[in-house]
Amino acid sequence: MAKTIKIRAKSKDGITTVKSLITHPMETGLRKNKKTGKLIPAHFIQEVVCKHNGKVVLNCEWGASVSKNPYLAFKFKGGKKGDTVELSWKDNKGQGDSITAKIR
Repeated sequence: MAKTIKIRAKSKDGITTVKSLITHPMETGLRKNKKTGKLIPAHFIQEVVCKHNGKVVLNCEWGASVSKNPYLAFKFKGGKKGDTVELSWKDNKGQGDSITAKIR
């Protein structure tokens, strides 16, 4: 599977800012295929977890209302240059991805 997450993490004055972009179709299950008229099956991210040096700093539960290719940005206290940040997601079809980045 190709990488579906882009991530950047920066630390300044003890606050770490994480910005990420996740490539995902995020289908609600309510849209119809224009050619066939049949519903497009639901396919959306259910859980997003971010860890700083192995400790969970963010745990999100998402649903079908989140837009396609979601952008996620958040801040947390702690973290310094060279520490690791890991972001992972899982969807309602059992698929997922994760990425690790160093804080700059």
